[in-house]
Amino acid sequence: MPLVALDCEGPITLNDNAYEFTEALIPGGGEFFARVSRYDDYLADVERRPGYKAGDTLKLILPFLKAFGATNEGLRDFSCRTLRVLPRAVETLRALVRLAPTFIISTSYRPYLEALCEISGFPMERVFCTEVDFEAVRLSPAEEKELRRLVEEILNLPLIEIPPGARGFSDLPPESQRAVERMEEIFWEIIPRMEAGRFLREVNPVGGSEKARAVETALAETGTPGSGALYFGDSITDVEALSLVREAGGGAVAFNANRYALRAANFFVLSETAEPERILTEVFLQDGRVGLERLAREAKEGFEMGQLENLTEDLIRRSETFRKGVRGETIGALG
Repeated sequence: MPLVALDCEGPITLNDNAYEFTEALIPGGGEFFARVSRYDDYLADVERRPGYKAGDTLKLILPFLKAFGATNEGLRDFSCRTLRVLPRAVETLRALVRLAPTFIISTSYRPYLEALCEISGFPMERVFCTEVDFEAVRLSPAEEKELRRLVEEILNLPLIEIPPGARGFSDLPPESQRAVERMEEIFWEIIPRMEAGRFLREVNPVGGSEKARAVETALAETGTPGSGALYFGDSITDVEALSLVREAGGGAVAFNANRYALRAANFFVLSETAEPERILTEVFLQDGRVGLERLAREAKEGFEMGQLENLTEDLIRRSETFRKGVRGETIGALG
């Protein structure tokens, strides 16, 4: 039987939990997160550094969250209080579970996924997400002070600009090169010498190649060929999973997506609700990718869908603008 896999933030929820937690805990946290996230985009999509994957922002920020008082209980409480779902997402998740083996594959921290499962009844055993334990690392007062100082330094760095088509360090503007060089020192020389460096060594965010590996695990668990997978993703962390499913002959759907996900998928959807996920699933269960191709050509009510045979800059702009309208300007702009 075919299976369905969805990213959480975007296709199901409206939050960026890590961004919002950082913003709530650290003075200037939103701007700080945006700078680290753009560095993550550079490493994953421009330099394509071996061993680094999209979504590793979620481990890079952990030393700083710890220095500003993050705890396991605090993250759980925050996730439960702030969880916002896409309209009709809970009903859609419940429908998907009845229709086919369904998995959530998310870069987000486990407490956030636990909050979603609690309100929707989705089985936590079918969730792949990032494990984190703030209590496992103890910081000295001196280290805590230095991490707080480094936050101020990162906030004073320019936001890295990535020109279209950039494929290396030399393609960046001079100010962005300076920011990358200092980020390199902070994350790969200074922090690894600290006790807080354990976060960088031990936490493995479920993004990039880890999402593709999760899809492979779900396929093996259910005995499903790759052509029987339907995957909904929206961002740079979904690129490898979308590419895997597309190349295997399944349905790779960029849902309210940014340019990274659009380039990796073979279908796009623009919708203010999660309802299309159920509609596409029902069609896919009946007729596979051919059914999705037919649906993409038909008139639809309430959402837009199309094939991504020839991705244009106009469609990228429309999708990214729609994404920001649904999730908010700041969150929608993150990679």
